[in-house]
Amino acid sequence: MSGILDLLNSDLGKTIISGVAGSTGQPQDKTGSLLTMALPVLMTAMKKNAATTQGAEGLLGALSSKHDGSILDNLGDLFGGGGVNQDVVADGSKILGHVLGGKQDNVANALGQKSGMDAGSVAQILKVAAPLLMGVLGKQAKQNNVNSASGIEGLLGGLLKGNSPQQEQSFLESILDADGDGSVIDDVAGMVLGSGQKKKGGLGALLGGLFGKR
Repeated sequence: MSGILDLLNSDLGKTIISGVAGSTGQPQDKTGSLLTMALPVLMTAMKKNAATTQGAEGLLGALSSKHDGSILDNLGDLFGGGGVNQDVVADGSKILGHVLGGKQDNVANALGQKSGMDAGSVAQILKVAAPLLMGVLGKQAKQNNVNSASGIEGLLGGLLKGNSPQQEQSFLESILDADGDGSVIDDVAGMVLGSGQKKKGGLGALLGGLFGKR
């Protein structure tokens, strides 16, 4: 299975990057770099949520109904007017609320520092990108006949593992809740994206490849 970052380098991914950049008024190169960092963070949070029965069932329900991948079939229409339909943006806001909870601002700030964008622009890009990411997951779930909690967790894990050498991936998994407070996103944003002081020396270098790939 190809990783999510492989998708961004595909024709579909380039169309998504171009469309998201145009609809949010951001440079295409910065948008691409931001999505390269942001999508693995969102998927890692989804994978953690899917580790619970309730979380997995909720995600499966969304992927089998509203987010079945059909959004990807009409990207020309979606981005054609220079801006994305506000219903899509509102949907993206709801998705981010489910995935990140009260940590949305923390993640936007961390991604903004890393990408050189202001947090408001980052938040807008994430709202447009989130429904597209769900569409990608929905299409993958359909193609792979995913219909169970273990299946959805495995699908997310496969898309993440496709992005990096096993050593980087296992290291990423091991630090997701390094301080033991149950707050995955704090650790992802603070340690992996480098907004905090915990990330030192080899850790940053090791994970730099994962979040720096284009």
